[in-house]
Amino acid sequence: MEMHQVRYFVALCETLNFTKAAEHCGVAQPSLTRAIQKLEEELGGPLFSRERGLTHLTDLGRLMRSHLEAVYDASEAARLEAKSFGKMEKGTIRLGAMCTIGPSRLVGFLKKYRREVPSVTVTIHDAPGHETVKNLMEGVVDAALVALPSLPDRVDAMPLFRERYVVAFYPGHRFAEMDVVPLRELDKEDYLSRVNCEYPDHFNALGIPDPAAVNVCYESEREDWIQAMIMAGMGCAVMPEYMPMNPGVTIRPVVEPEISREIVLATVAGRRFSPALRSFISMALRHDWKSFG
Repeated sequence: MEMHQVRYFVALCETLNFTKAAEHCGVAQPSLTRAIQKLEEELGGPLFSRERGLTHLTDLGRLMRSHLEAVYDASEAARLEAKSFGKMEKGTIRLGAMCTIGPSRLVGFLKKYRREVPSVTVTIHDAPGHETVKNLMEGVVDAALVALPSLPDRVDAMPLFRERYVVAFYPGHRFAEMDVVPLRELDKEDYLSRVNCEYPDHFNALGIPDPAAVNVCYESEREDWIQAMIMAGMGCAVMPEYMPMNPGVTIRPVVEPEISREIVLATVAGRRFSPALRSFISMALRHDWKSFG
């Protein structure tokens, strides 16, 4: 059974006239007649009966009508949905985002994209860095915001902006007297470890020894817990400078060495982009990432 046969059948059900049905479908009447005859052969009996110039449905035709009309309606709905998607009248982007990337630099762009392409829904999937890359490779997300020192060969990385690493501490800490904090000053400091932090990966990528041996007191996957413990005077932590900070948390840039990371928009090489994703990437590459949202 082919879709044009279903379309001809539905048109003939509505008109009960082979000539009018053929005109409605934009085909010659013999072509429509042959298609209906072939459909009848496939379904095992006549679907229409002609008596004294009148055409009407047979019992088999009436039985098949609801089924074939449902097939036709589903096909039309799919065709219109695809047409709308192709024109970006509707669409969805599944965007992966490393959980350590703060929204402050991103919300301005997302707001601008929504304003210019209001019909596209962006769904953000938050996960640790390596899990985000895994989701990208497996097609769970269409594109991903990541900041890792190395990525798989198949990943195309489009740089967006850079951010430094800073040390966050509580009011009254000795770091408050410094404009910047040399990394060696963290030696023997009480430290709150951010489990999902990729800072050690970036530091190791420099190929130099870590000058500080911190005293890890607590570890947590949650940034709000880390910052709450900082405010309680329980230790300090190294984190990206654009991470949302609780009121009262003080930060200073880490130097000697100064360490930063590059946030990129990652896609898989060779994978086909939807119109919505294509517009998202194009706008991201044109955006002024120096401005905040």
